[in-house]
Amino acid sequence: MIDHSFGFYGIAFFGIILARYFLVAGGTYLCFYSPLGKSVANPKLLSWTPSLRSVQHDIKLSVLSAGVFALAAAFIMSAYSEGITRLYSHLQQSGLWYLGVSYGAVLVLQDAYFYFTHRLFHHPLLFRWLHQGHHRSRYPTPWTSFAFDPLEAIVQSLFLVGIVFVIPLHFITLIAVLTTMTVWAVLNHLGIDRLPSSFPHHWLGRWFIGPAHHSVHHRRYTVHYGLYFTFWDKLLGTQDPNYEQKMGDRQINQSYPRI
Repeated sequence: MIDHSFGFYGIAFFGIILARYFLVAGGTYLCFYSPLGKSVANPKLLSWTPSLRSVQHDIKLSVLSAGVFALAAAFIMSAYSEGITRLYSHLQQSGLWYLGVSYGAVLVLQDAYFYFTHRLFHHPLLFRWLHQGHHRSRYPTPWTSFAFDPLEAIVQSLFLVGIVFVIPLHFITLIAVLTTMTVWAVLNHLGIDRLPSSFPHHWLGRWFIGPAHHSVHHRRYTVHYGLYFTFWDKLLGTQDPNYEQKMGDRQINQSYPRI
């Protein structure tokens, strides 16, 4: 692998992260908030359209977050060039089976890290400085998925910086984690009212965070802090005990008024 300067990596990753954001978040927004997207949504729940000002605010924060994550990525690549991370590029080093194991392990660890930091950000002394910007979009859209306050972006990027020094990871695994994080965040901010009534909710889905689960958090700040899984919310009592019943009855709008 060719070594480059920290500045080169920073600029390159800033462009890549921004392009990924506009491609995934923008594409999803066009699909679900266009006239065609509205035609497949649940007409009983479809009741609000995000303002241009709200979208612009989310994009502004996302550009700042892209800068933070680009610096983190530049640091990781520079450290890799120095041989001080546990990243590797040869598949034979740990075997193909390890790709799946390490991928799952990172998702579980990231979910725990996100849950506890996210819950901490909602402390009254920290919320204004670390998380208020994300919640200015009272009704989330795909554009909100990457809209972090700069300090929050730093905290979240530290997980990715730290994990490459702790767990041996192939670059394929790292890219898979980043892709999962991006797609999952966009879907979580899609909003329940953009989904058809037939959207499946089964026993397996109860263990994963989805747009309905996370939309409740944007309406009621004291519940639903997870990223990928509902495990920590259920274990630590931060999942609405009536959520599954309300979800089954499709009463999200009535049960969780926007704040």
